[in-house]
Amino acid sequence: MDITEHELADPWEGLLVVPGYGSDVGGLVLAGSSGRIERERARILAQQGVTALAIRWFGGPEQSLGICEVPLETFTTAVDVLQREGARRIGILGVSKGAEAALLTAVHDPRVDIVVALSPTSRVWCNVGPGRDGAHHPYRSSWTWQGRPLPFVPMDDSWTSPEPDSGPVAIRGWYELSERTFAHLLPPAEIPVEAARADLLLIAGGDDRMWPSLPFAEQLAQRRRSAGATVRLIARDDAGHRPRLPGESPASASPYFQYGGTPEADALLGKAAWPHILDTLAGGRPPVLTG
Repeated sequence: MDITEHELADPWEGLLVVPGYGSDVGGLVLAGSSGRIERERARILAQQGVTALAIRWFGGPEQSLGICEVPLETFTTAVDVLQREGARRIGILGVSKGAEAALLTAVHDPRVDIVVALSPTSRVWCNVGPGRDGAHHPYRSSWTWQGRPLPFVPMDDSWTSPEPDSGPVAIRGWYELSERTFAHLLPPAEIPVEAARADLLLIAGGDDRMWPSLPFAEQLAQRRRSAGATVRLIARDDAGHRPRLPGESPASASPYFQYGGTPEADALLGKAAWPHILDTLAGGRPPVLTG
C-alpha cells in the first residue's frame, strides 16, 4: 500500500504516516524510555491501512528532559491530530513506559478505543531521568493529569545488581524490590484499567529482565476481567522486553541493560500478536479508506 509521510515539529516532534487515501482508523505509536520517534513501527502500521502518528513525548523542545511529570495531555493532543486526519477509531500502541502512558491516557480520555500495551506495567512508577528542572531526585511521578502528579511508586535505591560491575545489567530485581519496600504505595498507584472504555490488548514476555511485564500484564488482565471488561493477553515465556512485529528490524543490543529473551523469541511473540493488533485496531473489520 502506498503511504505518505509528514514530518511534524509542533506541538511536538513526530511523524505522521497516512495510507493511500487516508483511513478511519488512527494509531498513536509510543516508544519506551528511549524517547525516539518510532518511525519504522508507524510505517508498518500505515502499510496495513492505519493512519499512524509516532511522536517524541519527552526530551524534545519545550518538553521534560526525562520521563518526569510528563503531561498526559501530550497524548490527548495526539488523539486530536488523528481525529483531524479523519480517524474515527483511535488506538494507542506503546511499549514499556510508552505502554504505561497508553494505558493512563485511555483511562482519562474516552475517545481512545483500543490500547495495545507491549511489555506493560500495571502501576505508575516514578520518574526515569530529570524533569524540566534538570533534577533526578527526589523521585517524582512520571505523569501528570490536569497539572497534578499521579500517585506513583518510587525506587528503592538500596538495590544493587547481582551482575558483575561491567556489562549490561538486568534491573527487573530493582522493580521487584521496590514493590516490596513500598507495598503501602501500590494501591493508589495502580492503573485503573477497569475504568477505561477502550479494548485492551496486552503483549508480554516471561523473560523480560527490565521489569516483570508478564506478571504486570496478568494483573491488568485480572483487573479487567473482574470488572467484566474485555482484554486479550498474548505472551511467550521465552520472550523479553522488546517484542518485534513482522517487518521490523531486530532490536540492537544495549551496552547498559539486559532486556531478556532472544531475537527469535521476541520475533515469535510479535508474530503471534500481530493479527490481534490489526484486528483490534480495526474493530474486527478492515480499515475504511477515506479519500
